Amino acid sequence: MRHQKRILGLMIGALAIMPMVASAQAESYPSRPIALIIPFPAGGTTDVVGRIVAERLTAELGQTVIAENRGGAGGSIGSNAIAKAKPDGYTLGIATVSTHGINPAVYKQLPFDAKKDFTPITNVAAVPNVMTVNPKVKAQNMQEFVALAKSEPGALSYASAGHGSVANMMGELFKMASKTDLLHVPYRGSGPALTDTLAGQVDAFFDNLPTSLPHIKAGKLRALAVAWPQRVAALPDVPTFAEVGLPEVNDASWFGLIAPAGLPADILEKLNAATVKVLKSPEVIERLASLGAAPIGNTPAEYAKQISDRIDQSAIVAKQAGISID
Repeated sequence: MRHQKRILGLMIGALAIMPMVASAQAESYPSRPIALIIPFPAGGTTDVVGRIVAERLTAELGQTVIAENRGGAGGSIGSNAIAKAKPDGYTLGIATVSTHGINPAVYKQLPFDAKKDFTPITNVAAVPNVMTVNPKVKAQNMQEFVALAKSEPGALSYASAGHGSVANMMGELFKMASKTDLLHVPYRGSGPALTDTLAGQVDAFFDNLPTSLPHIKAGKLRALAVAWPQRVAALPDVPTFAEVGLPEVNDASWFGLIAPAGLPADILEKLNAATVKVLKSPEVIERLASLGAAPIGNTPAEYAKQISDRIDQSAIVAKQAGISID
């Protein structure tokens, strides 16, 4: 009986000190370098945003945050590495609309569950998307484009960076919302898709605004609408999709900070607070603005909902459009 009481006492004591141990872990965190996995190659917007986060968190947390590019399979290789890492706060990652909004809806098999295998920390930044047409297209605005598309079903085409890409999903969502029929022309990347749209080989293109903006400014592309909460300062005469009656298409691209599922609550709180503080820095705001991006810095729960909502929306679009990748 005494032996049982002793064991019970030890168990109660262990339970009592667990919160103190967790608190101590959070206070000492981080005590060594942190890896930040960027699931795309160097040079793209995801990489630039990720490196801004790594640099500023290094200064804020007092430990080096090392950016690691692990591209491949539309971001799935790097995302899987994040999901399979130990949830101790020393492996973080960048999530995008592609990796945590579209891929779960279009890939038949993924080695991870985008909703269950990660801890959302905060949505770092968003970038406007834009729909453009080659100037040879007769439509001068969205109303005229929709009318033209309805008068000639299947005659107008749109380019994308490939099946299952953000542009493909945006194009199909546009078709659903506008009740039009456009021919999808997939390319291997946004570069070739943009080139052929500029050349007039394809009529329309859905893209991140920063890539297309110089061509819009030069008059080589005509912007019909932007996906953004309000009009973009660089294009004050271009309405949002919501303004032209297509609110379903008014979703921007985003880049968030995540960790493996099971991240301790205290460490999650510390990382969220540090990142949100970084995103309020005038220097970071200016650097993001140079990419055409704007800081977000929301709560883990808010970001988790954004991820879940985007996956659900993409699943509906993918099913109706028949988009599936083995």
